[in-house]
Amino acid sequence: MQFDSLSDFFNMGGYAFYVWLAYGVTFGSLAILVIQSMGQKRKVLTEIAKKIQREERLKENRSNK
Repeated sequence: MQFDSLSDFFNMGGYAFYVWLAYGVTFGSLAILVIQSMGQKRKVLTEIAKKIQREERLKENRSNK
């Protein structure tokens, strides 16, 4: 599809609301997914680090007794 001007491009032949809403929902959903995934990754890595520290403390306590 070829547009004569920039305003025709943004108007999308009268379907601008639906087109731009679809783009917005898609990119918004992807952004939420990325942010949520990063938060979950950080949480998992923190839990793993805590578990490793606990195991090291237990190991030290066993060797000291």
